[in-house]
Amino acid sequence: MVKKSKIIVGLGNPGKEYQNTRHNIGFAVLDDINKQFGGEFELDKKLGAETSEIKMDGNKVLLVKPQTFVNNSGKSIKVLSSRSKVLGSNLVVIHDDLDVPFGKVKLSFGRSSAGHRGVESIIRALKTDKFFRVRFGTFDAKLAKIRKIKGKSKRIKEMNDFVIGPFTPAEKSKLNRLIKVAAEKALQ
Repeated sequence: MVKKSKIIVGLGNPGKEYQNTRHNIGFAVLDDINKQFGGEFELDKKLGAETSEIKMDGNKVLLVKPQTFVNNSGKSIKVLSSRSKVLGSNLVVIHDDLDVPFGKVKLSFGRSSAGHRGVESIIRALKTDKFFRVRFGTFDAKLAKIRKIKGKSKRIKEMNDFVIGPFTPAEKSKLNRLIKVAAEKALQ
């Protein structure tokens, strides 16, 4: 018997060139959850997202990977909100976070976007920030240096390159464990 529904959205950019990048950590965590529970992603054209429905402890869980770029994630979530009555406290959004050090994964509820454009897009689409977020830390020494760049356009370009860049070899050695931590937080 299915008890209650939960929706977990992982943020990322579509396309092979973005796989294994910091900005696509939401997709990586959903792929891990999906594999654990034997789900299968399928493209939902009306939603503009890949979705997989899994069952966990008798609960229905919908995994959603919007196929827009991260900054436009709210587009899929807006369509999803018109279809589903379970958004709000049953919605979890997984994303990279430049303000959290790499190696940390934080769960928060009802917070502002803190400048994350994908989260901003979702807040605008839902007209609320009352949902859970799994914030996967990506801050490191390189980002600290980038933030000190004087020229705004150069700083923005370097930050964009950072978020769509791959994890370092040292980070990759810890990545699988951290993805598991993020998955556990999303499934709580």
